[in-house]
Amino acid sequence: MEKVVWTKRLGACPRLLVVLIPLLLAACAGQPPAKVDDDEIDTRVRAPASEDSAGVQVYSLQNPAVKELTAQAVVAERAGELDKASGYLERALRIEPRDPQLLQQMAEIKLQTADYQQALSFAERSYDIGPRVGEICSRNWRTISVAKEHLDDASGANDAEKRATRCMNTRPKRY
Repeated sequence: MEKVVWTKRLGACPRLLVVLIPLLLAACAGQPPAKVDDDEIDTRVRAPASEDSAGVQVYSLQNPAVKELTAQAVVAERAGELDKASGYLERALRIEPRDPQLLQQMAEIKLQTADYQQALSFAERSYDIGPRVGEICSRNWRTISVAKEHLDDASGANDAEKRATRCMNTRPKRY
């Protein structure tokens, strides 16, 4: 009897609530963006940039301490210890805060830890102070593309991917 009275008072509301509550709960329980794995970094950022790097390459001179920290970061990244790799790169960036190579490496680590906003920020900083041609430039734009894609900016991702191809400074194959 109690259930019937409640239904009569509220009319169609219980039926509506039965439909709306699961929808609201589903919306609140959204999935976080998928993590970028090592393979994706290699196939979408590093390999294409390396393959297209037959032209002019510009790299900054590095302090020996920065070289050592960078090497340690690479070893840690390969071992899957991304927090450790990030720590080494942070130390290197304290020594050389305007090194585009370090900033790009940090951007790639941030991609792998699903910190897409930071990845975007590091890649943009690297591009702003780095070379406008060559592998680093291409990796910058490819990283920006992947980060924007994961941040649901498809247009920005496509634009960045197009800009990556403009970083290569190679002579035509026929000449």
